[in-house]
Amino acid sequence: MSNRSRRFNYKHFIRRVHRYLGVFIGIQFILWTLGGLYFSWTDLNEIHGDHLRARQHVEMSIPAGSIPPDQIVQTVQSKIGVTRIEKIYIIEVLGEYFYAVEHVNDEKPSTVLVSVKDGSVRTEVSSAEAGRIAQQALANPSVPAELTYLTADNVSKHHEYREKPLPAWAVTLGNNVSVYVAAETGQVGAVRTDNWRAFDFLWMLHTMDFKGRDNINNYVLRGFSVLGLITVLSGFSLFFVSSRFFRRLSSKRASGR
Repeated sequence: MSNRSRRFNYKHFIRRVHRYLGVFIGIQFILWTLGGLYFSWTDLNEIHGDHLRARQHVEMSIPAGSIPPDQIVQTVQSKIGVTRIEKIYIIEVLGEYFYAVEHVNDEKPSTVLVSVKDGSVRTEVSSAEAGRIAQQALANPSVPAELTYLTADNVSKHHEYREKPLPAWAVTLGNNVSVYVAAETGQVGAVRTDNWRAFDFLWMLHTMDFKGRDNINNYVLRGFSVLGLITVLSGFSLFFVSSRFFRRLSSKRASGR
């Protein structure tokens, strides 16, 4: 076989690799680009629903005349049988102040609310209370159209309230706005809109984590990243071997000059 035939086969191999990888990887490149455009042209505050909220969370101080925290610890340990207390802080629920006691009981983390006034333990937020909390959280609230109680059994890795405190109430209002209220603490854990859902879908396509959406170390993304790099390098190689400089260099070598 002549040197010319060998050079032709070499170019042909690079061209075929680049062409077929370009078609295979090109679709994912388009999805990555579309996602990048959406991410860069949208305001994250709007994606998170911050522009819909009536107010931001502020740190609470212990109101005058409140029961001391050490007494609250004794109350929680005696009434609930807590194994280990992690943190205590003040929160407000529908105009009343409580100690939020984060604790671990039988290796299961949980939070209980204790009144700062009389030390009584508050029960979980009801559906009616969750609806009121959701309305208070928004600057322009509407009447709740649907309330759903969420637990670990009905919240999958794809759920828009994933990796948030459970159980919780999903309060659906107008314009497909959903406010998620933690049942234990009565705090708003997330506000979800159609903009967030579009962002989340494109993020899944961007990370290629089709199970939980947030794992950027999955093997599918790694594989496509390597193939993408090979596609780009094959394009550079094809440009180089097709250039006049390379052809002249090959001609000189073939002629022995």
